[in-house]
Amino acid sequence: MTKSAWRAACYSSSAVLTLVLVQLAASPAPAKDYDIGSIHITQPWARATPKGASSAAAYMTVTNNASAPDRLSCVSSDASSECQIHNMTMEGGVMKMRPVEGGLEIKPGETVTLKPSGFHVMLVNLKHPLVQGKEVKVTLKFEQAGSIDLEYPIEAIGAPAPGASGDGGGMMQDHGGMMQMDKH
Repeated sequence: MTKSAWRAACYSSSAVLTLVLVQLAASPAPAKDYDIGSIHITQPWARATPKGASSAAAYMTVTNNASAPDRLSCVSSDASSECQIHNMTMEGGVMKMRPVEGGLEIKPGETVTLKPSGFHVMLVNLKHPLVQGKEVKVTLKFEQAGSIDLEYPIEAIGAPAPGASGDGGGMMQDHGGMMQMDKH
C-alpha cells in the first residue's frame, strides 16, 4: 500500500469513527434493568417534553417474582415536584387520566407494562423540560420490596415504546377524543 493510499484509508477510518462516536453521544443511554427483592424492572424510558410543559410521563415493565402481591408508588423525581402512578382510560370518547390511589398492585407472577395510553409514572409540576438524550432520576417504592432509584433514558417527543412500531405511539395520537386529567 502506498503512503497516500494508507493516509486516505486512515482519514476515511477516522471520519467513520468520528461519525459513529457523534451518533452514540446523541443517543440516550440504553435502559438498564433493575432488581429489588422479587421485583424485576426492565426498559425504563421517558419522553422529552416541550419547553413550558408542566408534566411528563415515564414508562417501564415490572415483574413480580414473589408469591405475594406488591404495590408500586412513585416517591420522587429530580425533574418534578410531584411523582405519581397514573392510569389513562377512554370514557365516552374522552381520555381521562387519574392517579392510582394506594399504588399499582402487581400480583404474584404478573408482569405489568407501564406504557403510553395506560398505566404510567406521571411527573407533575416539572422543574425543567425533559431533554432527549439525557436521563431523569425517579425513586419508586414497592410496599413489600422497598424503594429503588431508577434512571429513565429520555427519548424524543412522541417516541414509541421500545420495540413498538414507529407510529409515534403518543398519548394524544392514539385517540381522537379530548383529554381530561382528574386530580383525585
